[in-house]
Amino acid sequence: MLQVVKGRMLQAMHKGLSRQTHTQANVRMLPTYICSTPDGTEKGDLLVVELCQSHVRTMWVTLLGDGNQSPQVMYKIFSMPGDIMQGKGEALFDFIAQCVRQFLAGISSPQHRLPLGFVFPFSCRHTRLDKVSGTAPSWGCGCSHQHISGGGRGAGLVPEANGLATCSLQAELISWSKGFSCSDVEGKDIVQLLQSAINKQELYHVDVVALMNDTVGTMMTCSMAGKPCEVALVVGTGTNSCFMAMAQQVEMAEETSGQMCVSTEWGCFGDDGTLSDILTPYDQCVDEESSNPGEKRFEKLVSSLYLGEIVRHVLTALAAEKALFIGSNVAVLRTKDVLKIQQVLEIIDNEEGMAEARRALEALGLRPSERDCCRVQQICQAVVSRAATLCAAGLAAILSHMCQSQELKQLVVNVGVDSELYRGHTRFGEILQSVTGLLAPECMATLLPSIDGTGWGAAMVTAVALRLAAQRHEVDQVLAPLRLSRADLQRVQALMRQEMELGLGWESNANASVRMLPTYVCGTPNGTERGEFLVLDLGGTNFRVLLVRLAEDGIHMASKIYVIPTTITQGSGEALFDHIIECIMDFQLKHNLTEQVLPLGFTFSFPCQQLGLDKAVLLSWTKGFSASGCMGQDVVQLLQEAAQRKQHLGLKVVAVVNDTVGTMMSCGYEDPKCEIGLIVGTGTNACYMEEMQNVGAVEGEQGRMCINMEWGAFGDNGCLDDIFTDFDRLVDEKTINAGKQRFEKLISGMYLGEIVRHILLALVEKRLLFRGKPCPKLQIKGIFQTKFLSAIEIDGLALRQVRAILQDLELQASLEDSVLVREVCQTASLRAAQLCAAGLAAVVEKMRENRGLAQLAVTVGVDGTLYKMHPCFSQHLQQMLRDLAPNCTVTFLQSEDGSGKGAALVAAVACRGAEPWGQPLLPPQ
Repeated sequence: MLQVVKGRMLQAMHKGLSRQTHTQANVRMLPTYICSTPDGTEKGDLLVVELCQSHVRTMWVTLLGDGNQSPQVMYKIFSMPGDIMQGKGEALFDFIAQCVRQFLAGISSPQHRLPLGFVFPFSCRHTRLDKVSGTAPSWGCGCSHQHISGGGRGAGLVPEANGLATCSLQAELISWSKGFSCSDVEGKDIVQLLQSAINKQELYHVDVVALMNDTVGTMMTCSMAGKPCEVALVVGTGTNSCFMAMAQQVEMAEETSGQMCVSTEWGCFGDDGTLSDILTPYDQCVDEESSNPGEKRFEKLVSSLYLGEIVRHVLTALAAEKALFIGSNVAVLRTKDVLKIQQVLEIIDNEEGMAEARRALEALGLRPSERDCCRVQQICQAVVSRAATLCAAGLAAILSHMCQSQELKQLVVNVGVDSELYRGHTRFGEILQSVTGLLAPECMATLLPSIDGTGWGAAMVTAVALRLAAQRHEVDQVLAPLRLSRADLQRVQALMRQEMELGLGWESNANASVRMLPTYVCGTPNGTERGEFLVLDLGGTNFRVLLVRLAEDGIHMASKIYVIPTTITQGSGEALFDHIIECIMDFQLKHNLTEQVLPLGFTFSFPCQQLGLDKAVLLSWTKGFSASGCMGQDVVQLLQEAAQRKQHLGLKVVAVVNDTVGTMMSCGYEDPKCEIGLIVGTGTNACYMEEMQNVGAVEGEQGRMCINMEWGAFGDNGCLDDIFTDFDRLVDEKTINAGKQRFEKLISGMYLGEIVRHILLALVEKRLLFRGKPCPKLQIKGIFQTKFLSAIEIDGLALRQVRAILQDLELQASLEDSVLVREVCQTASLRAAQLCAAGLAAVVEKMRENRGLAQLAVTVGVDGTLYKMHPCFSQHLQQMLRDLAPNCTVTFLQSEDGSGKGAALVAAVACRGAEPWGQPLLPPQ
C-alpha cells in the first residue's frame, strides 16, 4: 500500500510541476528561486526575522567565510499580542518592523546595507521580477539566464549602488494557516509588505533579500558540513518537504539551467480524494472537527498537531466497545485536545512508557488497568509509526523523482529533517529511514537532524543569495565584452559594407581587409549539364577526390577521403602537391580511370586572386596550413608541376573553385534564387552574385559575377579592434597567422573552443569556477574542442551529461560549475552567430540596393559543421539577420557536398561554354 501511496505522490508532484496542470494540483510544487546551497565561503552581517505561532524572533548573524564553522549569533524574542493574528495585515507587518527596529537599537548595529531574510511559514507563490530601476537595491538571485536590453555592450544587468545584479523576488501569500487570518494579505506580495513596514520605521538601510519557509531553512542548515543537503522534511504542527529539482522541470519558474529548490506543499496531498482508501474513521473524525475540513488531508495523517487527536478518537471507539477503561467514565475522551503529542511520544517510550500512560490516563480521571496501559501504548505506537511510514512514502517519491530526472543509476543524497517526532522519538527516525530505503532502493539517503532550521536557515538562504549575486556580478563583468548590443552589430554591418566597397574598387582594393575576389563564375546551373567530372577538394586536414556524374536522373558521386599529415600541411609546397597527386593516382586506379582524361574541378578553399576560371594565385594560407613556396603561385600550375614530377599525364583542370562558391552552385542546382554561398565550419567565408559594373578588377559591365569575399580577414586592418576581447587576443597570439583572419577567429569552429577555454581559465583565476582549484588540463591549447560547445548547448541535455564532458577533461565540476560552463559556451556561440549575421546583413542589403528593390528575396546556400551541427547557431544567425536586414527575405538551404558537387557544376557550366567569363584588368597582387 505504501508503494501505491508513493506512486500517487509522484503523480501529484508531476501534476504540480507542469504548467498545464499546476492550477489543479494539490501538491503545489512551488518554485522558491533558491538555486544553490551553502558552500562555506559566505561571509558578512545578516539580519533574520522569523514569524512564529506566538512571537517574532529576530537574529543577527555574522559569517566569517570559514566554512560557516564559527558564526556569531545574537537573537531576541518579542511576544506577539494575541489579537494581531486575526487583525489587519498592516498591523502585523508594522509589529514585525517595530521588532526589527528595537532589536537593532539594542545591539548598536552599523548603518551599512543590511540584508534581511524573512521566515514566513505559509504557502506563497514566488515569482522573480527583473528590475531596471528602483529606490531599494536588490541583492540579486544568482540567476544564470541572460538579460537582454537595447542598451550598449553588456547592457541588461543594471548595477545598483551595491554593485549587484538586480533580480528581485516577489512572494504572494496563497493562504493563511496555523491560526493566522490577517485581513488584506492573501494574494499580496509579502516581501513588499514587510519592506514598506520597515521603511515606515525609517530603517532604509535594511533590505528584504530572501523570504522562505521553515522547510527550505532546514535544507540550508543541513548543508553546513561541506556536503550539500538537497532534500528537507519538516514534521511538526504542520508538515512539508522541499528538494533541489532540475530547473528545466520546474515549468512554473521558466528556468532552464541548473537546479531550483521546490517546496512541495505536500500537506494538501490527498485533498482530491487520492488517499480516501487509507483514511480511517478516526481520521475522518479528526478532519470534521478541524478548522479546515477536507483540506490538508496528508498533514492530518502525519503532523504532531493531529496525532494526539487520532489517538483520542481510537480510544473513544474502543471504550465504546467496552475494550478499554471498563468501569471508568470516558466522557473526558470526547473533549478535544486532551491528549498532547508530547504525552503520546512519552507513552511510546518502551521503558517509561507504561508508567507515563498510567499517569496521563489517570490525569484525565480514568482508572486504567495494566492491560489498558499496554493497549494505549500499542495504539500510540501504531499512530506514530503510520505517520513515519507515510512520510517515508512521500520522501521515497521525491528521491525517486530526483534519481530519474538526473538519469542516475543510484542517487546519494543528504536529507535534512526537522521534526519534534524525529527529535522526540528515535523510533520515528528509524522507521522513516528503513521504509524509505525499502520504497526507493535506488537511493541512498542520509538523514541529518536540523539545528534551528528557521532562523539559522534563513541566515544561510540570505547569505547564499548574497554570494550568488556577487558571483553573478563578477561573471557578468567577465562576459560583458562578448555580449554585443544591437548597436554594436549594426556598426559591424556598416563596417562590413564599407570594406566590401573598398574591396570591389579598382584603386582601393589593396587597402581593404575584405578582398572581394572575382571568381569568373558568371552563371549558375540550368539543369542541362551532363557528363563525368573529376573533383579535388582541399580545404582542411582531410583531402577528397571525387568522381561526379551529372545525368538526367540526378547527380551521382563516388569519393574517397585522404588524410594530410601536419608534417605535410606545414612542410614544403612540393611535398603537399606531390601528396595530392599520389591521392589522385590512387583514386583513379581504384575506379579504373587511369586511361581517361576527365574535366577536373579543383575546390581550393584558401584565399586566391583568380586571374581566370582555371588560374588562381594563392594569397595566404589559413586553417592551419603553412606549406612553403606556394604564396603568390598559381595553384593549378603547382598541381601540374607535381603531376609531371610523378609522371602523371592527362590532368585537365577546368576550374578552380572556392568551397563557398561550390556551396552556392550546388544549392543553385536545387533553387535558382540561391545567389549567396556561406561557409561556417572550421573557417568561415561568403560569396555572392555582384553586378559586373561594380567589379573594378574585371572588364565588362553586363551581367553578374560571383565574388569570393574572403570575409575571414575582415578586421585585419584594425576596424574591429574594439570588438576584440582579451580572450580573442590570447587566441590570436597563439595561432600560426597572428593578426590575420581576425573575423574568422571570432566565429569559426577552429577557434570557438579556444575562446571558451580562455574564458574558463579567467573564471577559475577569479575563483568563480571549479572553486578556483588549479585545472592543469585546461591549460593545454586545443583541449576544449568546439564540438564540446555543440554537445553542452543541446537543449534539454541533463547537466549530469555536461559534467561528464567536463570530467573527461579532468575537470571536477559541480552542478553550478556546469551551469556556468554552459553559459560561457552559449555566450561565445551566440556572439559568433550574431557577428556572422551582421556580415550577411551587409551582403543582402547591398544586393537589394544594387537591384533597386524595396524587398529582396534571396536564398543562401550554407555549409559547415558549426552551422549544421551546433544546436542553436543557425537559429541565432537567422533571427539576428531578420532584425538587421528587415527588407530582405532570406531563405537558408543547406548544401549537400557543395565543395564536391558544386565544383563539378562549375566545371560543367564552363565546359558548356555558354558563359562570358571576363578578363582581369589587374595583374595579381
